[in-house]
Amino acid sequence: MPFRVLDYRGVSVPAPLPAHEEICLRFVLAIVAFVVAAVMIVAGIAQRTVFAPPSQLTASATVPDDARYVVIAGSALNAHSGQQTLSVSGAPDVKSQVVAIGRTEDVTAWLGTEKYVAVGYDSTADKLTTRTVTPKASTDSTDSTDTPTPAPTASAPAGGAGDKAAGPNPTGSDLWLEEYDGADAQVTRMSIPDGVSVLVASDGTKPAPSKILLTWPVDSSTPWAFPLIIGGLVLLVIGIALYLWGLYTHRKSRGPRRKSGPKMPKLPKAPKYKPSADVEVTSRGRRSTRRSRVIAPAVLVGALTLSGIGAGAAFADETPTPTPTPTSTSTSTSVPKPVNQLPPAVTVPQLERIIKRISVSAGDADAKADPALAKQRFTGPALQLREANYAIRAKKADEPALPAIPADPIVLSLPQSTDSWPRTVVAVIEMPKDAAGKDQAPQALTLVQDTPRDNYMIEYAVSLEPKAKVPNLAPASIGAAAVRPDSKLLALPPNQVAAAYGDVLMNGDQSKYASLFSADGDTLRTAVGAEWKAKQKAAVPATASLTFTTAVGPNPDVALATNDSGAIVWVDLQEAQQLKVVEAGAEVNAGPTAAALGVASSKTGIETTYGYQLAFYVPPAGSDAKITLLGFAQGMVAAKEIQ
Repeated sequence: MPFRVLDYRGVSVPAPLPAHEEICLRFVLAIVAFVVAAVMIVAGIAQRTVFAPPSQLTASATVPDDARYVVIAGSALNAHSGQQTLSVSGAPDVKSQVVAIGRTEDVTAWLGTEKYVAVGYDSTADKLTTRTVTPKASTDSTDSTDTPTPAPTASAPAGGAGDKAAGPNPTGSDLWLEEYDGADAQVTRMSIPDGVSVLVASDGTKPAPSKILLTWPVDSSTPWAFPLIIGGLVLLVIGIALYLWGLYTHRKSRGPRRKSGPKMPKLPKAPKYKPSADVEVTSRGRRSTRRSRVIAPAVLVGALTLSGIGAGAAFADETPTPTPTPTSTSTSTSVPKPVNQLPPAVTVPQLERIIKRISVSAGDADAKADPALAKQRFTGPALQLREANYAIRAKKADEPALPAIPADPIVLSLPQSTDSWPRTVVAVIEMPKDAAGKDQAPQALTLVQDTPRDNYMIEYAVSLEPKAKVPNLAPASIGAAAVRPDSKLLALPPNQVAAAYGDVLMNGDQSKYASLFSADGDTLRTAVGAEWKAKQKAAVPATASLTFTTAVGPNPDVALATNDSGAIVWVDLQEAQQLKVVEAGAEVNAGPTAAALGVASSKTGIETTYGYQLAFYVPPAGSDAKITLLGFAQGMVAAKEIQ
């Protein structure tokens, strides 16, 4: 039990420590503070140096030299968290190497029966693995419209014809979410989600790069380094303060020190004065002074040294770990896909690249009026109308060209939600002002991709009506389901819309389908409808007769669902005008447009065919809404002499 004394109030309190014990306690605390401070500072510095974690993780693989295609699975790319960096090397021709990113199903569909090397990841061994895959011949599959998916052919490279000895060339395919060619493919930074794979190849004739290196960033931050160093410095200062306090108290407890120098004459002394005690006190005071002068600088030098090292390491810890800055070779390929929902045919960035490619190709074809160039990006009724326009303009200088295909901006994108082929995408593009500074109607394009190795082709290209109101559509990240041609869930099945509208153009309000279609804003009905046809017939001389007939075009209808259970439907309608000679010896002359197609006059008659590309909104069955014409494109596509 500690010794206790009574204070001035008579209360028992612990007796104060003797002076020498208090001084010893301060020295002990100072030493403890020095030791703990040293441990903390050393630990903090070690976290930034010898114990610092690596800044990245790497895994590499070598593929056979003769492999033309290498597929890196999304699971391998996501073996570690963080942005992936893919480095490829060993290609015989750097200019021909390509790194393409696509959905795993799309990549395997594009490869078809081509042999490839699959790169995976072994989590147990923590390394990349390789295996050679030889796919079997694919079988037909069906999508939501039960349309068979053509099996890809090994000799049909994207973007052009190939030879039988060469494999397909992935360069320029519209199927990829991202693509890097040549030197840009050597180092690629990406953020690949599950369900997406990377295809590494050359041009299909040369081997792919043989060395694959994957790198992931590692969090190398040391959050405790700065607190440890700062805490150690604080303890070091406390230890120095305790040490100096102990020295001061120790000296004070020994009494005053005498000054050095020549001795002064002695003064009268008290009877109990002992000079020997003064000498001893002075001598001890000097030794204490010398000891304090030696120890204090040593402690300060150590403190300054540790504080200098600690401050550098501490401020280094405040600097964040460098993160690779996204460059032109950095991409995020997140593909939104709700549960149990088929993915959209394309992403918005992917569609933007496709439209830009189409715009360049179409612009080149239009400038040269070359049907062969037009076939690279046009098909169906859109190609038919452009080929006829080129032929007419070659002989009729004042014939206006068809609207150009702008590269941007895309104001609406509606991809089909599907994982098979053929695939459909709708894009509405805002048009620039014309030469006179007037606004032009936006272009609505319907793009179709028949097989994985085919590029998207424009099947329908229409100008939207001024009063057209596009119905509520699914977002581009989800896509719209394709509607069956014979669907009974609409006010009119898609495969009957063209014939019904053709009857309305022929008979106007007398048509049995007139009540199904809205006449408001339908400028095509005003331009070539029943009233216009009646005027044309009345203007024909008695020596000839004029008849009109309509027929559904040979190209397939396209229908995508809207959010209100309706559909947007594109149809191909053709109208034939037969101008026949009814009086012997008479002759009919074709107009300048028909003459440009090779028929100037005839003694029997002339038949001209006009093609109509039509886009409709068809409401759901049972709705009070009417079928509305959203846009159209029309022009003469053929002319011939009646035999």
